[in-house]
Amino acid sequence: MNKSEAWVATVAVGDIARLAGVGRAAVSNWRRRFPDFPQPVGGSSASPLFALGDIEAWTTRHDKPFEVTPRDRVWQLLRGASTDLELGDRIGHLGALLAFMAENPGRWKALADEPDAVLVRCLAERLRAAEPEFGDLLADRPNHGVAAIVRLTAAAAEVDGHRAVFDFLCERYLEVHSRRHTVTPETVAAIMIALTTAPGDRLLDPACGLGTLLLAGALPRASKVCGQDINRAAARIALARLLLHGGDARVATADSLRCDAYSGELFDAVVCSPPFGDRSRGHDDLAGDPRWEYGLPPRGEPELAWVQHCLAHVRPGGRVAILMPAAASARRSGRRIRANLLRTGTLCGVISLPPTGPSGAVAPDLWLLRRRDDLVRPSDLLVVDARAEPGLAERAWRAYLSGLDLPTGSRAVPIADLLDGDVDITPAVHLAAAGAAEPAFSPVLESLRVAVAELVPILPTLTVSASVGGRAMTTIGELVRSGAVTIRQAPMAMRTDEDGPILVLTARDVRLGHPASGTARNPPGAVILRAGDVLVPLAPRAPAVHVVREGGPLLGPRLYLLRADPEQVDAYFLAGFLRTARRCGDSGGSSLAARIDIRRIRLPRLPIAEQRRYGDAFRQLMAFEVRLREAMTLGEELVGRGIQGLGDGSLRPVSPDQPASW
Repeated sequence: MNKSEAWVATVAVGDIARLAGVGRAAVSNWRRRFPDFPQPVGGSSASPLFALGDIEAWTTRHDKPFEVTPRDRVWQLLRGASTDLELGDRIGHLGALLAFMAENPGRWKALADEPDAVLVRCLAERLRAAEPEFGDLLADRPNHGVAAIVRLTAAAAEVDGHRAVFDFLCERYLEVHSRRHTVTPETVAAIMIALTTAPGDRLLDPACGLGTLLLAGALPRASKVCGQDINRAAARIALARLLLHGGDARVATADSLRCDAYSGELFDAVVCSPPFGDRSRGHDDLAGDPRWEYGLPPRGEPELAWVQHCLAHVRPGGRVAILMPAAASARRSGRRIRANLLRTGTLCGVISLPPTGPSGAVAPDLWLLRRRDDLVRPSDLLVVDARAEPGLAERAWRAYLSGLDLPTGSRAVPIADLLDGDVDITPAVHLAAAGAAEPAFSPVLESLRVAVAELVPILPTLTVSASVGGRAMTTIGELVRSGAVTIRQAPMAMRTDEDGPILVLTARDVRLGHPASGTARNPPGAVILRAGDVLVPLAPRAPAVHVVREGGPLLGPRLYLLRADPEQVDAYFLAGFLRTARRCGDSGGSSLAARIDIRRIRLPRLPIAEQRRYGDAFRQLMAFEVRLREAMTLGEELVGRGIQGLGDGSLRPVSPDQPASW
């Protein structure tokens, strides 16, 4: 390889922070404090890039923690060698390589022994010959500089395994392009597969993206998975993921609506998360398409085209699960198609799901459909509100199919009641109507009265201090150096979206004051929480500090854990002054992570007995805050139920001569 073709592994500030196990603020501080900190080699003034080798040398010289795994080296070299538009293609090529290596270790060894020029010349041809599943997905030949990345990837796979390396690269790729690729959350994917796919089924996703839905069904259920996506890079990545996870897979690249790669093929189940609001599907060109059995999809409702495309690919009795925008349940332009889906018994269920997307702004509905076989014709539609509890979706569906009593939050609505002028199938509308007559106002009012009555006694007794200031102070950093406090963080590669057996307390749980909601599979280096541990988010949106009452869960990512020696530092004393420092740091309106270095936070130097007095007061105030939040929630619920009850007639104002009923 010529010197001009050599690629340099680069790291951004966020990469340095991740590899060093610190926050971005710490890296920014290093750049300001140390004149010998390496200069950028690329990027921009707002987002500079540094040579990985320079950063490694600098952190070693200054005795800073910095761990670069083989997988990290592959990713950083890949980022330094690729533009944003090239990155997906190159990751897909590496996925093909890793699948080839895993299935053909002997052939790879022979190829790896060749010089770089021969390796590059033969790579695509041999991969295509050995992995026919990729077909035309490897039509473009990688350039000469890819040899270094290929060899580094092979070395990483020997250490971590082929699948683990590619999963890591996909995670990093999604972090970089979170807005370019909409990925179905794994919990939602699992629900869609569980409600549609039986063992041995053939499964199709006609808008597969990076293959999340197909991956959820590949191993435990489906015997054959097929996908299609208009984005070549995404299709290549999806196929590599499926092959590396052991699935029997085929992925085509083309626009499914305009150029159906599976025309005429029928599957046992179809799952789909189509692009919402995409009006470039060729409405006029496809006006006479035979797939529109339930009506021509309106120009402004492309999602209804995807619904009928999915139905065209399931056998009689086959099942479809498709994510739809919530508005599609009530738009007037789509009421004719919705009515036809209901009359024929094709649409069986509509489930409201939790918000998804990078900002949590999209709250989709899940439509469950069944290709009619003239044997079963349901007389009602299952509606479920699973926004607060996703697991309710599967419980309600199983009960609906078995004819059992439906759980709270679900209802079977007679189809005859839906076929009015609007054909509105929004779950919240029908669940609210069913619950309007329930006398829920009085119990909520009583709960609010109890909560309010308990508030004031919780408060500590405080008095105005005659003097402010003048106290001897210390810092978190000094307490760490003396051994009185230890700071820990979760492993850098830890994931909390896995269906693991161990609970994980996440940064979101700390911010909202919720119990542990994440799960994991006990990754190496995981930190088990103990009673008295103090947790602080790395970059909270508001002051948030949590003291662990019961140990057991694992420490989640993006959290600092401060573990105090109880003979030297009181946990609530520490938490209270951390909270004070964070609240003060928030006054400027900028990111807390950019303003506060946790080791520099100051707190009074007090005897342990005095610390405990302060700690008790802080603890009581935090308990008051929790109860106040509960009372506010009850108050909001009371207002909502009162307005709803007055509006639907289930509540009425009390006349002057009539006593209240509560």
